[in-house]
Amino acid sequence: MNVELTRFRVKKNKTQKVDEWLAFLNDHLLDVLVTLEGEKMYVETIFRETLDGEEYLYWYSIQGTGGQQVEDSDHWIDQKHLQYWEECIDPDFSPVDLSTEVVMIPHKIKESMNNS
Repeated sequence: MNVELTRFRVKKNKTQKVDEWLAFLNDHLLDVLVTLEGEKMYVETIFRETLDGEEYLYWYSIQGTGGQQVEDSDHWIDQKHLQYWEECIDPDFSPVDLSTEVVMIPHKIKESMNNS
């Protein structure tokens, strides 16, 4: 199981497009959830922050091993998600993986994740 939190910088002047992107994901959540199964993505959460005038998106995830990469998916929701990614995420900013220090998942839930 992989637990991670990664920070990505949003391109300048893309705040409205990020609003649209996040609304799109929320509006199509049932389709999004279907794609997560193939990725063995147990939890995926997007956080948003503006810091020193720069906008950032953070991805928190708990993912099993051996799942499909989103880039390899033919599902329309993933294709649209990747289009938003290309338009909004700054490729000149190296993503920052925050250090995982403690993972607190009850054993019962962790077992359930590993058995799916």
